[in-house]
Amino acid sequence: MNTPQRYIAHFDLDSFFVSVEVLNNPSLKGKPVIVGGSRERGVVAACSYETRKFGVHSAMPMATAMKLCPDAIIVKGTRGEYSRYSRWVTDIIAAKAPKFEKASIDEFYIDLTGMDKFFDPYQWTIDLRQEIIDKTQLPISFALAANKFVAKVATDQAKPNGYIFIQPGKEKDFLAPLSVNKIPGVGESTFQVLKAMDIISIGDILKFPIEQLEEQLGKWGADLWFKAQGIHHGEVHEYHESKSISTENTFHENTNDLEFLMSELVRMTEKVAYELRQDEKLAGCLAVKIRYPDFQTTSKQIAIDYTFRDDELIPIAKELFKKLYRKGEKVRLLGVRLSELTNHAMQANLFDDAEKKSNLYKAIDSVKNKYGSASLLKARTIRKQDEEPDE
Repeated sequence: MNTPQRYIAHFDLDSFFVSVEVLNNPSLKGKPVIVGGSRERGVVAACSYETRKFGVHSAMPMATAMKLCPDAIIVKGTRGEYSRYSRWVTDIIAAKAPKFEKASIDEFYIDLTGMDKFFDPYQWTIDLRQEIIDKTQLPISFALAANKFVAKVATDQAKPNGYIFIQPGKEKDFLAPLSVNKIPGVGESTFQVLKAMDIISIGDILKFPIEQLEEQLGKWGADLWFKAQGIHHGEVHEYHESKSISTENTFHENTNDLEFLMSELVRMTEKVAYELRQDEKLAGCLAVKIRYPDFQTTSKQIAIDYTFRDDELIPIAKELFKKLYRKGEKVRLLGVRLSELTNHAMQANLFDDAEKKSNLYKAIDSVKNKYGSASLLKARTIRKQDEEPDE
């Protein structure tokens, strides 16, 4: 039985944060725009193509960016709008795609393998891109290829706001002339190591036998060799809104002690937020669940700005609890769930005071990793609790 030809499309919203800001403020169009903190502090969350001409790029310190492009317009950023547009694009893709993966807030993979029996995958992808542009007005690029790796690399070549099809069997030819640092994961230090080996382009990798690359670079050497051949077997992990991180607690004794219930709610929200950060994900939806002694169960959820931060999640959890709770009644079970998960938590770190917050959470999580997730708790959660273990 013949294996069907794989077709993987990679969609990437061009300079997503900037594009949203331009839609909301058309006067920014065509100007050097940086989404980030202040001119002196923080890092660049996103920058327009007009700014990139000066060498500015995302994750660059703002102070450095301003030296390169002193006339840049600084926009603080509106994460709520980014979440809204991301969901809009997700919904458009979900309505059409047979199988897709939401790789981050602005990046998607679509598996069209086997669909060539029914339609032309390339034309289908062109049509979907146009639908996204028509409905949202956002610029978006895509590449269609035989695997995720080649599709992702090719999308970068299609930008800005373009598309490309790497025909099956042409992967190696396409990749060969590209700089080796176009391979995702090849950072500056690895790039310098490769340049010292006279590996400048991806094609240069194939001048070396795989064994020599492994000797020089370990497992990463073999991985580079296969990627230079255009070989990659990564699967598209189907996106499900139902994917979630949750915890719930059934109490030894039913209780209407509000101070205790709030303490538990905070503790559980901290717990799921910690797990979220360990998985390097963001959550776009939070739910609270209450079960009463008669086993009547009620829950309420709300879409939120994508985040992994306790200080943003806890107030929302408290508000949901207040809307759900039947005043004075005893509670048998309490639960918290985070859903609508997406990758690349770093995207939540790139605004205003987020750098400080990010460092704080890294320090807290480092302690929790070393001494256990209960080693650091907010003050109100530190009280003797008579309860069963989390279910």
